Amino acid sequence: MASAASVTVQRMVEQLPALEQRLVAQHLREYIADLRDEHDWDQLVAGSLTSLRAAARAARKQVADGQAEPFDLSRL
Repeated sequence: MASAASVTVQRMVEQLPALEQRLVAQHLREYIADLRDEHDWDQLVAGSLTSLRAAARAARKQVADGQAEPFDLSRL
C-alpha cells in the first residue's frame, strides 16, 4: 500500500515531461541509495559504540602517558 507521501511524489512526477521524469527518477534512486548508506553506517556505529569509546579512552591514555607516536604516512 502506498503512503500519502509516495502518492504525492508520484503525482508530481507524472505531471512532468518524460525526460524530466527520468531525471527525477535517477535523482531519487541516488538519494535513496545515499539514505540507505547513511542508515547502514548509523547502525554500524551504534552497534560498535562501546568498543569505539573504549578505543578512544585507550588512545587518550597512551597520549597522556607519552606512549603515542606521530602518525607516519611513509610506514603505510
